Amino acid sequence: MPDSVRYLVADGYYCHFKFWSAVGDVDLNLISKLRIYADLNYLYKGEKNQRGAPRKYDGKVDCNNLKNLIVVKKLRPEVNFYSLVVGSCCLKCEVRLAVISELQPNGKIKNILLFSTAINLPSEQIIEYYQARFQIELIFRDPKQFTGLSDCQCRSRQRLDFHFNSCLIALNLAKYEAYNRHSSPGTFVFSMASYKRLEFNRHLLYTFINNLDLDPNLILNHLNLPSVLSYGTLAA
Repeated sequence: MPDSVRYLVADGYYCHFKFWSAVGDVDLNLISKLRIYADLNYLYKGEKNQRGAPRKYDGKVDCNNLKNLIVVKKLRPEVNFYSLVVGSCCLKCEVRLAVISELQPNGKIKNILLFSTAINLPSEQIIEYYQARFQIELIFRDPKQFTGLSDCQCRSRQRLDFHFNSCLIALNLAKYEAYNRHSSPGTFVFSMASYKRLEFNRHLLYTFINNLDLDPNLILNHLNLPSVLSYGTLAA
């Protein structure tokens, strides 16, 4: 890894000591998600006794009761953001805990627990880095569903490399073309399913024009053409 890479962001499935040990061995810090019933302890901040082993913890963290955590800020009127350095029994180390607490319409509170093994990392960056992970998930999801990423039966490394790159390039070209067609780039939202439907409608329309000897100028310049081409696309 380049020296600039300092954090590895992973799904909550990988939140266990064996995975964290491998990440720590390559001098990276882990950013991931915890279950709501995660085994966490408050760090002891009181006076230390002269005798015996020093006290490390000061009780269990109740993830449904956040009164002992530090309020960072209010993200939205119904969403609060908390943070605190705690001890993780699962990872056997101290972690920076970042909790997003949202009040649901039914009156219940939903807490999302994120963490970083880099305890000096600002809690806002933990959320920022973890959210960025989903963009990578979408990059793999769209080629699997629409450009045949998982359909190759080759075993040669060179052919597999060519296939994977072709599928990802097809996705990038679709995003680039969709972005250029968008009227207001500031609010651009890409959906590969909608793009595929749009191109299918366009291909079907040209098939009708060519096979039925229709006047292309009359159809392609019609005011309702965009609504016809976007038939079946997502609302976003």
